[in-house]
Amino acid sequence: MNARDAEGPHEHDRGLSYDLPVLARRRMIRLMAGAGLIPLVGCTSEEKTPAASSSAGCAEIPEETAGPFPGDGSNGVNVLKESGVVRSDITRSFGDSAGGTAEGTPLTITLTVVDAASGCDAPKRGAAVYLWQCDRDGAYSLYSEGVTEENYLRGVQETDGAGRVTFRSVFPGCYPGRWPHLHFEVYGSLADATEATSITNTSQLAFPKDVCDAVYATEGYGESVRNLSGLSLESDGVFSDGHDRQLATMRGSTGDGYTAELTVPV
Repeated sequence: MNARDAEGPHEHDRGLSYDLPVLARRRMIRLMAGAGLIPLVGCTSEEKTPAASSSAGCAEIPEETAGPFPGDGSNGVNVLKESGVVRSDITRSFGDSAGGTAEGTPLTITLTVVDAASGCDAPKRGAAVYLWQCDRDGAYSLYSEGVTEENYLRGVQETDGAGRVTFRSVFPGCYPGRWPHLHFEVYGSLADATEATSITNTSQLAFPKDVCDAVYATEGYGESVRNLSGLSLESDGVFSDGHDRQLATMRGSTGDGYTAELTVPV
């Protein structure tokens, strides 16, 4: 048992009942800022916000909760306005932080943002993605005990001509109550992202079980083995109602590191 378990229910275990008020506030800000014209229905473990349909069977990435540790100003600290947040290597803390480095199996994340209305054929050039995740121990920088002075595993990238952004990271641990995942927000432009305004989409990426099993068998991920043993994508509070469009395509190995790829229609 680790120290956090001994203190009682882990803060991550509060589930969607804790996450939803945060998501509701974020959506209200978006509506008031004119980012959308139709109110979105809040998600629960039984009902997810329907993705907007478009041509050629392409649909927007499912809208998900940002959780309680977004770091975008909607729940306390705002890392997006800090100099240095626009970066591809997110393994190290930056700026006036404690300067730590996240350890773990190397992971390269490539998200390709496309226009859903085009049938996913047209890339979204000049958009921006803010990505964040927990570390090998299941802790979120800026929020979790022991890493509140760190801001690693958070970063922003502008999409290139093909709609792609790429981040160098480490494979996240599995904490109690949630399937291994990472969070991301899509913005219309880099300026919007660094001002933390006009979010167009908020979603999550899920990792395949076989890769999780392989990574968690390596040094430093011992707690993740125990935490993952009682979980499944089908029982996860976010992915249980469908995860096909959020499951990363993976390649690589524990020795060389992994690459995770996902197409993100918006």
